[in-house]
Amino acid sequence: MSLLEFASGLALRHLKGAHAGALREAYFATRTRLAPALRLIHGSFDTATLRAHLEERIGRDFEILMVHSSVNHMAPMYTGNPLELVRMLIELCGPGRTLAMPGFYFGDPAVGGAFETFKRNPRLDLRRTPSQMGLATELFRRMPGVVQSRHPVYRVCALGPLARAMAAGHENASFPAGLGTPFEFMARHDTRIIGIGKPMQVLTQAHHVEGAMGDAFPVPSVVGESLAMTLVDGEGEVAHRMVRRDYQGRFDIWKLRTIMDRGSLQEWRFHHVPMFATRARDVTEALLAAARRGTTLYEPD
Repeated sequence: MSLLEFASGLALRHLKGAHAGALREAYFATRTRLAPALRLIHGSFDTATLRAHLEERIGRDFEILMVHSSVNHMAPMYTGNPLELVRMLIELCGPGRTLAMPGFYFGDPAVGGAFETFKRNPRLDLRRTPSQMGLATELFRRMPGVVQSRHPVYRVCALGPLARAMAAGHENASFPAGLGTPFEFMARHDTRIIGIGKPMQVLTQAHHVEGAMGDAFPVPSVVGESLAMTLVDGEGEVAHRMVRRDYQGRFDIWKLRTIMDRGSLQEWRFHHVPMFATRARDVTEALLAAARRGTTLYEPD
């Protein structure tokens, strides 16, 4: 684990809302001030160069491309912008493949996160609720033809021939990343998951195993209060029940490096920008096999 990964993990565990946000803003402000030096050390690249790198690194052997991204973390080496990045990814997939991005919404941190936000207003208009996963994901979410799954928190946005099937029924799933969700759909199809400007810390597919195994998952959980919600998506309204579920222990995504081999979970840097690539099926199968042996990504607090 790198020093930056270690520091990021500490911040996520011990800092709340405004404090974490202030630290994040200070980090990006420092990167902006150091931009000339960082470009001198690591070089720079534009959108066309990034596309060529991705085509060489991951190829086009996939049905679905799930992209986690951060243009902020690509700066200052990346000279493009979020809209250029999204358009390039759409062109990379072409009409025969499906592009997906997270459109997650974790609520207002000032009121305590998603559950507390929705308790104040349990009616959620999905079309008017922005993605909190970076500007590129929000620009993608708003593009014509993009379909989004009906989930108040772990919404997934997709464009392409499998988009509607991938998004269907998410509001009915018992676990947000479990059976009947886009994450199960991705595991059942040939899905490449990549990170651009993001380490594999953001790999949400790692949570699919919890819902896929249900009560057989070898980590005790506590099911807390539930909340009846109404989800509005422009095509109608659907009922959804949000359930608070807490697993015992601390989720340690970095353990995935000891469960998956380097061929299945690839990590590298491009002009010092963090990148990763894997397949949804490989993540799910590796974690299912490990859980059946009693090994999970949860560690005692």
